[in-house]
Amino acid sequence: MQMSLGAALNIGRSALTASQLGIQVAGNNMANVASPHYTRGRLELAPIAGSSGSGLYMGRGVQVQGLTREVNEAVVQRLRTGISDASGARAKLDVYGAVEARLNELSGDDLSSQLTAFFNSWSERANLVQSSAVVIQQGQQLAGYIQGLRKSLVDQRLQVDAELGAMVERADVLLQQVAALNAEIVSAEEGRFTAGPLRDQRDAVLAELSELIDISTIEQSGGGVDVMVGSTPVVLGGMSRGITLERESVGGRVEMWVSAKNDGTRLPVTSGRVGGLLETRRDAVNGTLDRLDEISTQLIYQVNRVTAEAAGEPGLTRASGTVPMAAGDRVLALSDPQNASVGGMAVPPTNGSFLVQVRDTSTGGVRTVRVDVDMNGIDANGNRSFADDTSAEDIRVSIGAIDGLSATFDASGRLVIESEPGIEFAFAEDSSGVLAAMGVNAFFTGTDARDISVRQDLVDNPTLLKVGRSDASGLLVENGGALAVAKIQDLRLEALGGDTIRGRWSSTVQEVANRTTTAKVQAESTSIVQQSLQAQRDGLSGVSLDEETLNLMMFQRQFQGASRLIAVTDELMQTLINLV
Repeated sequence: MQMSLGAALNIGRSALTASQLGIQVAGNNMANVASPHYTRGRLELAPIAGSSGSGLYMGRGVQVQGLTREVNEAVVQRLRTGISDASGARAKLDVYGAVEARLNELSGDDLSSQLTAFFNSWSERANLVQSSAVVIQQGQQLAGYIQGLRKSLVDQRLQVDAELGAMVERADVLLQQVAALNAEIVSAEEGRFTAGPLRDQRDAVLAELSELIDISTIEQSGGGVDVMVGSTPVVLGGMSRGITLERESVGGRVEMWVSAKNDGTRLPVTSGRVGGLLETRRDAVNGTLDRLDEISTQLIYQVNRVTAEAAGEPGLTRASGTVPMAAGDRVLALSDPQNASVGGMAVPPTNGSFLVQVRDTSTGGVRTVRVDVDMNGIDANGNRSFADDTSAEDIRVSIGAIDGLSATFDASGRLVIESEPGIEFAFAEDSSGVLAAMGVNAFFTGTDARDISVRQDLVDNPTLLKVGRSDASGLLVENGGALAVAKIQDLRLEALGGDTIRGRWSSTVQEVANRTTTAKVQAESTSIVQQSLQAQRDGLSGVSLDEETLNLMMFQRQFQGASRLIAVTDELMQTLINLV
């Protein structure tokens, strides 16, 4: 009987222990109902193996087998992917929306309107409605707008770069935290227990990391997790390889990517906020800047091709280039890649020729001289060579050899052409584009949106602007140059893929608008997916107050019952003792 009462006491004691732990687990769950990354704990109970006696096999109470976390790792991994996708989509929407706002298209104060106003001013000048001063003023306004727009886009890129730097630094810190928590978890669990609070901390860190970069995890037997970016490990157990933002200047532009700190391995970050920023930096910001530079280059070149051949009454007695040629580069072929000064040209010249028309003002006679421009990269023997291709010095010599003209390079290396008294000159039919390339009689200076501007001496003295044009015979068409510039807006250019200057810009703006819309849809859809995955995770791992209240009541009843069992058993034992 004593053995039976002793067993009853042990059963009551085991029940008290289990119920107290159960109350603690339920209370901890309820306390963390609002903790976003908390995983609900569950007390694992099992009957203690019984023993046989008096022909019966009796139970010996309840034992606590452990505390488990209600978690489905497959769902958690999908949730991390969903977090990365949603965060990356929001980043894309932020940047595309900002770029679209900076373009300010369809507002009346946009680049398309500025281009239209500029070309219209030339058309009105051709019809003698506006003065040359208005044309130059409109050119200045257009150039200033282009430079301002480019600066605005560069500012946007700087903002993205700054955020990228901060985000990658934060991700590196989080990877170090994951490695440290791995070490703590392995040490705490020792293959026997589940260190729930430490695992919850690690899950929170991994969730934040997922917002920054797209990761996957592989749990090891000891409790640590390896973190991968693509197929490249960035955390192995208790060691973080670290990540950093790499920068490299390519073609005058800084390219960025994420790599591992320890060996420089490039990491395929395609999602998360970092992935979204890297993509939009390349496509939205740099892509728009490239288009703006491309359009500006063609604007400069096409207008300058016309103004290089512009003429008027009186004719030219002096014309100068705007592109400086270094002394050593003047004798190098303009087609030679070693000629660094060609980098200052909006568009390099091609194979062709141009006409120089020299007019004697006393007689009215016109002499026409053709100057050939060899840019084919082939020598007289048919071999690939730049040796006999045309150089800037060849252009100077050819023009200077014409009676009545002289050609020199000034102190800055710019070509200067002057006529003798009583002589005027003009250029025509430049199929090579060399005059525009060297900036002779140019309207615009610069090479792209960074430095486009109107030639300063035109700004200082608008009467220098020539709006006429001579034909091959030397006959002057008084508004021919102005009409030719006005027609550029409708000119389909091979360099722009067969599009016009304004058409190319309109397609750029439309592309940004379309991608902004796509980014918005993507942000909404990925957010819905993330919320759905979060709901799945919370349904399993989250805390239900109703369920925990029931558990609390159950363990309370268990405690009360165990207490009553012990009290009754104690009374019975006291009765036995009193009988002695």
